[in-house]
Order: sequence, then structure tokens, then C-alpha cells
Amino acid sequence: MAKDTWRLVTRTADGELVFHDFDSPAGILKTHLQIGADDCSTDLDLRGAPVFRALVGPIPEGKNVVRYETPEVFEALTKEWAAPKAPRRRRRGAIAGGEAAGQATTDG
Repeated sequence: MAKDTWRLVTRTADGELVFHDFDSPAGILKTHLQIGADDCSTDLDLRGAPVFRALVGPIPEGKNVVRYETPEVFEALTKEWAAPKAPRRRRRGAIAGGEAAGQATTDG
């Protein structure tokens, strides 16, 4: 399937991600210089896609999106993705007889 969305991901001064979507790589060519063409992507649809100076990519995103990121965005998202996740804690069910709630029972 041909890629029909070309996405450029940048970051604002306050750290917010900004997504710019284009119908072709021509939109990215308005702001970035093409320095080559991809020839080794495992996604065969990306072979021949442009490589731009100061951008990381092309990166496949879904079935029809080609993504390019600034190095800062790539580094931040990679660190988030690679960071170990906190283990999920399992909660045990309540203990019968009210002892779980700290109530003492007396035999009377």
C-alpha cells in the first residue's frame, strides 16, 4: 500500500509536540533539504523515500504514514519508550470477617 501521509514532528519552545501532515514529501521539502533517498528500510514502501538534513526518518507509522522527527523529538520519544515501566501492583481481595478493615472481633 502506498504511503499517502507524510508527517513531520517537531517540538515547540515550551516542549509541546507539533504534528504537521502533508500529502507528499514536497511539503517537507519547503523547509528541509533532501540529502538522499532511503535504500535500506525494512518497510519496502519506504525504500526510495527522501532523507532530509536535520531530520530522523523516514519512519513507518501505521500502514499509510511516513514520519520524520527532529533529533530532539526522536531522542525524547526514544527515552520515553525505552524507560522501564513501573511494575503493576496486584491488590489482594478483602479478608473475610472485617479484619482487613482493622476491626477486632470478640467472642461473646
